[in-house]
Amino acid sequence: MLPLLLAALTGLVGGLTSGVFGVGGGVVLVPLLALLLGLDQHQAQGVTLAVLLLPIGLPAVLAYHRRSPIDVGLVALLVAGFLAGVGGGAAAANALPERAMRLVFVAFLGVTAWRSWQAGGGGGEAGPRRSRWHALWIGALGGAASGLLGIGGGIVMIPLLTGVLGQARHEAQGTSLATMLPPVGLPGVLVYARAQGGLPWPLVVTLALAFAAAGFAGARIASRTGSGRLSRAFALYVCAVAAVLLWKALGAGD
Repeated sequence: MLPLLLAALTGLVGGLTSGVFGVGGGVVLVPLLALLLGLDQHQAQGVTLAVLLLPIGLPAVLAYHRRSPIDVGLVALLVAGFLAGVGGGAAAANALPERAMRLVFVAFLGVTAWRSWQAGGGGGEAGPRRSRWHALWIGALGGAASGLLGIGGGIVMIPLLTGVLGQARHEAQGTSLATMLPPVGLPGVLVYARAQGGLPWPLVVTLALAFAAAGFAGARIASRTGSGRLSRAFALYVCAVAAVLLWKALGAGD
């Protein structure tokens, strides 16, 4: 019973964070699954990708759509690119040992925090509008990162949607979340499940339900907050997560 209660708490925190920052939730789910439930890096990433298969971000997407209508054609191109990249990313992750995989995750969080902090100071403002066909390679990068790191892919896609496609921060967050409504992570989940001999589905369902419940509240908070504040707050949050994971990775003796 306790693991499921911890899973529900993890899902609530992950959903709230996803809604506020417009990311898939993996950045918070992966480390909390490791720290609270004792999953190793590969298990945590596989479970997180399975959670994100369900349309758990729908409440948050609806909240973003009310503020700024989501471009469905752009989302379709992102989905196509994502599907092309996620399986390869997952295969690469399962080829790496546990500690190396965790250090890769920490390094990625460090880069993410730096970019988010820069965006909070004005570097993340919308750039000039470009062809929506750029969404194919943006989606592919998001999918590869999703499979490799067990994340939703929003952390990669959002800065590219603003810098390359010229979307405003809130618009990019809604677009990113909409991209993850279809089961785009399925190729990656199949790779993780095959490598681990299956996934703990009761845990996945509990996480998903709690995540969806909190996602709408997070999106409403985001709609009332300036993008600069969101970026700076996200950078600080990611730094804290990276520090804890680095400590765990360096302190692990296995």
